[in-house]
Amino acid sequence: MWSLDQSKKDGMSMKAALYNGQDKMEVQECPDPIPDAYDVIVKVKATGICGSDLLVYNDKEEADELPAGHEVTGEIVDTGSSTDKNLLGKRVAIETIGQGRACSVCWYCRTGQYKHCQDLTENDGGGFAEYIKRKAIGCYEIADSMSWEEGALVEPLAVSIHGVKRGLMQGGESVVILGSGTIGLTTVMAARRLGAGKIFVTARHPQQAEMALALGADYAYNPDDPQFNQVILDHTEGRGADMAIETVGGNSDATLLQSIESTRAQGRIVILGGFRRRLAFDWLNPLIKEQSIIFSLCYGLTDGYHDYETAISILSDNETNLNNIVTHKYPLASIQEAFECAYDKSKGSIKVQIHQT
Repeated sequence: MWSLDQSKKDGMSMKAALYNGQDKMEVQECPDPIPDAYDVIVKVKATGICGSDLLVYNDKEEADELPAGHEVTGEIVDTGSSTDKNLLGKRVAIETIGQGRACSVCWYCRTGQYKHCQDLTENDGGGFAEYIKRKAIGCYEIADSMSWEEGALVEPLAVSIHGVKRGLMQGGESVVILGSGTIGLTTVMAARRLGAGKIFVTARHPQQAEMALALGADYAYNPDDPQFNQVILDHTEGRGADMAIETVGGNSDATLLQSIESTRAQGRIVILGGFRRRLAFDWLNPLIKEQSIIFSLCYGLTDGYHDYETAISILSDNETNLNNIVTHKYPLASIQEAFECAYDKSKGSIKVQIHQT
């Protein structure tokens, strides 16, 4: 973790943005991170504001002690004593939540499911800062041809790839994607690139619907449009979709109910959205339909490849247009304005990122 005593001794500090407990993000001076033996220090170049960041700050009352931000990319500028010095200067996307903190020896790590590591190191803070420390093994090199915008999209795309694979999607299957925020849109990209058939999407805002179609969705409807389920039935011989992926979460069961309604009997429902409240829910309908409900969180090793590797491969393709979802970029000093923009979709925002030189 950050060494307060050492940083005070050396007089070294960096700028980082922390929630102040009073509905504001504030840029503060924080001690520089110091690498342990197998760590690297990454100079942050771009960090995405995630929907989960917005939900957390809506619900939080206490101030942050460490900066958040998990959609992070940057350049390695320092290494620990036991880390390969050839990593210096590498451009990387950082697996901040799992592998970047994982022990690498427990059962979950040995099976590549680093998020569930039984001995995660203490959280040292995220990417809303000038520098971030993580284990070298959790840093995935990105091509020089990839922009920093794309580098910060590796994490959300990896989340979506993991969800599609957890849902055991087969080539040509019909897929409903509920929600067209960042994770909804990266799920459109993941499903299309992994071989989905018809893709049906809900989008509450016009810019989201347009982007979903541009990324490969076949149909995009407002979630309140009664035609949505009928369109699905019309294109699936009256059965419903083979799989639904819920990406909204929040405090309501509306998207859960819609996922059950839009999916065929014996279909699969993948829950990617983070629900922040305990929900009273009627399980009779999915029971009668014999539907499988699958929860998916973050990323890991699937079919011999880490989801980050698959995401980087997709983003390295010259035909990939996912970077178009980045509609707004702000400097770290303007992070409060960035959060307001990300929250207020009437400003035309889809993905908002913090960029640093």
